[in-house]
Formats: sequence, structure tokens, C-alpha cells
Amino acid sequence: MESKKHPGLQFPIQIRFDDIDSYGHVNNVTFLTYLQDARVQLIHRSLGAAAGEGAAEEDTFYDLVGKGNFALVGRHEIEYLEPLSFRPVPVYVNIWVTHMGGSSFEFGYSVAEQDGAKVYAQATSGMVLVSKETGKPIRLTDAQRHALQEWSGDPVNFRRRPKSS
Repeated sequence: MESKKHPGLQFPIQIRFDDIDSYGHVNNVTFLTYLQDARVQLIHRSLGAAAGEGAAEEDTFYDLVGKGNFALVGRHEIEYLEPLSFRPVPVYVNIWVTHMGGSSFEFGYSVAEQDGAKVYAQATSGMVLVSKETGKPIRLTDAQRHALQEWSGDPVNFRRRPKSS
């Protein structure tokens, strides 16, 4: 499978011995934990160049979400491409934004070698910005949209779906 470069960020994930199932490879559910680890690292990383009007470079996306709101996972889709076995070197999760709506956005991921030469899984997570007080979706702010746009990339092209044009 040809690897694509995405403008998002890359995070190393150390495979733990406990991640391995009876078949000798990383259990399918563990991949969701790897995606979560990358998502949490991205959300808590300083915005830097992704900071737009109304945000400082040292702010994080978590700061932009605010104490009165949640960025909740609404759905996951994952496709496993190659088995991943225990090893002492990390695997890398690439994360980028594939779509933005009024109150929602979607992260795309690949779990791969650092250089992208081998991809073990690809996935998406649909996220919804929700008010803690009302439990209802709220619109993304301009500052949030700016940060998400800075991390944007192509949709994930799952093998069993027609490719996006």
C-alpha cells in the first residue's frame, strides 16, 4: 500500500508487552488506545503556528475548547492493514484533520513506521464539541477552526470504499 504524507503531526507510541494478544500481535482494541494517545497529545500540545486570532502560540486546543465544553468522540472507523508485533522501538501515529462541520470535526490517522514505509492501520474519529452544561453540540469558534485547518489533510481512503475525489 502506498503511503501518503499528511500535514498533521506524528507521535511515537511504545508498544507494551501487554498490548500483544494470543495471536502474537497488537490486539485490535489496543489500536484505539494508540489513536487516543495521539489525539490527547495533539489536543494538549502548544498550538504554535496553528494559533490564529484569539489564541496565543502557547495555548493548546484543549484551552480553546474551554472548561465549559467537551470535545467528545462520536464515532470511530478503523481498518487493519498489517499485523503489528511487539518490538522495542516505537510505532508512530500520524494524526490530521479530515473534515470540519458546524460543531464537529474528524481526525484521520495512520499507525505506521516513522517514514511511512509500512502502514499497520488507518482510522478516523468523528469528534463533536459539546457544552458540559447542556449536553448539546455547540459551534466551533473561529480560533478552533483556524487550529483545525492548520492540521488539515486528505480524507482517509479506506480500501473497501471508493476513493474520494
